[in-house]
Amino acid sequence: MGKKHPGIDAYIARSAPFARPILKHLRAIVHAGCPDVEETLKWGHPSFDYKGILCGMAAFKAHATFGFWKYALLIGDRKLGKSDEKAMGQFGRITSIADLPDRTTLIALVRRAAALNEQGIRPPRPKRRPATPPRTPVLLAAALRKSKKALATFQALSPSHKRDYIEWLTEAKGEDTRARRLATAIAWMAEGKHRNWKYDRK
Repeated sequence: MGKKHPGIDAYIARSAPFARPILKHLRAIVHAGCPDVEETLKWGHPSFDYKGILCGMAAFKAHATFGFWKYALLIGDRKLGKSDEKAMGQFGRITSIADLPDRTTLIALVRRAAALNEQGIRPPRPKRRPATPPRTPVLLAAALRKSKKALATFQALSPSHKRDYIEWLTEAKGEDTRARRLATAIAWMAEGKHRNWKYDRK
């Protein structure tokens, strides 16, 4: 039989009220599709393992997400949820159970995902981004000159980590958002951190 993790009970309990039934529903679906699944927490969010990572879910202030580790082998580039927001994962922005495919479809996907892990099939490697980072924006360059520690960190970052910061800043839609991100980026780099340091395994 599968193993449940008390941390996931706690995660669900402290999630927003709208998210709790969604997370409980998804948890039950995963156990129904793969009775031997083991629960864990990865990157602070509920994850389900069966001979490797199977799938995971997360709850935020106004939506939840759910996705399979080997989604490219399961569904390709298709969207399975009702949301059109591509950034939200394979099932889009989940705000209620009605946003998900039906129970039978989800259980079938879990079973297929488990079968892929049993067979040792690995997901295709993602396309690598260009190694050379884009040109440093003027605002970022100016801010870095005011902080020796941040500048030293930025100069020591790999091209991909530099790109993470640069794209985060340039993709900001408003001046206020850009200013906040710039201040945060400088503070993080002054502490020697890369853009996605929060997801580092501890």
